[in-house]
Amino acid sequence: MTNPLLDIRIGTMIKGNAPDPAATVRKILPLGFESIEPFFWQTIGDKDIPRLAGELKDAIGDADVVIDTLGMFGNPLETTDLDRQTLDGWKTLIDNAHLFGAKTIAGFTGRLRGRPLEESLPRYREVWSELAKRAADKGVRLAFENCAMDGNWATGDWNIAHNPDAWELMFNETPDDNLGLEWEPCHQMVYLIDPVPQIRKWAPKFFHVHGKDATIRWDVIREHGIFGKYPFVQMRSPGFGDSDWTRIISELRLAGYRGTIDIEGWHDPVYRDALEMTGQVHALNYLKGARGGAAFVPDPA
Repeated sequence: MTNPLLDIRIGTMIKGNAPDPAATVRKILPLGFESIEPFFWQTIGDKDIPRLAGELKDAIGDADVVIDTLGMFGNPLETTDLDRQTLDGWKTLIDNAHLFGAKTIAGFTGRLRGRPLEESLPRYREVWSELAKRAADKGVRLAFENCAMDGNWATGDWNIAHNPDAWELMFNETPDDNLGLEWEPCHQMVYLIDPVPQIRKWAPKFFHVHGKDATIRWDVIREHGIFGKYPFVQMRSPGFGDSDWTRIISELRLAGYRGTIDIEGWHDPVYRDALEMTGQVHALNYLKGARGGAAFVPDPA
């Protein structure tokens, strides 16, 4: 009997540009992760992607662990050398996704730097219409993370896919079925948006989910506001933040989401550095509990 709990797997991210990502996978698999998201920051560099795919598959071996999504984070809409490397990285990962067994590539849309969000839309349409076709020909989906990277509607450096109003504009420009979102509640809570009703409306466009949470510091807001000296929100690992992940995962299931929730580490202000993996494993076990547990129990009747 198949395990329906694993319709939604709980995993983590690893750095694809690290010297030996496969060694990292071997070390963390005994901790209970069910999926892995290898990701790259701005460039894949000189990494041999087919070779990396083989090394990761060898590291996973017979373990029941999947690579559902690959990450390519940068600004593919601009034209510096590093931006062009980001765009080339998207193309390379699209062409090689099948070697990992991945069906989704995720990252930022890019943005025309320092310009109002709407001014990026023509360039967005130009780049992503072409990438969407390339991906569709390979049976691959493309997902945009909902992170503002400190940008807003008026200006920014990285991404336009940080707000539901922007999503409406984007998907009107590119109605391709294989363009969607890499969603996490944290990036909506930064805007004081309730993530739960958002799931009900937008879940058909959720191709991948990141496991990252936030704590809203209402005491800071009441005393200093949201543009003051002190940060009013902290990014947290699941289990340490404000989100009700039992409700989130239930809403995702009700909406038909089938995929992975990969924990995005390296952001928690408390469980970091020497406590990084302690926090991630806590998040892993917390999310498994929110999902209904770690083990499927068949109905004896």
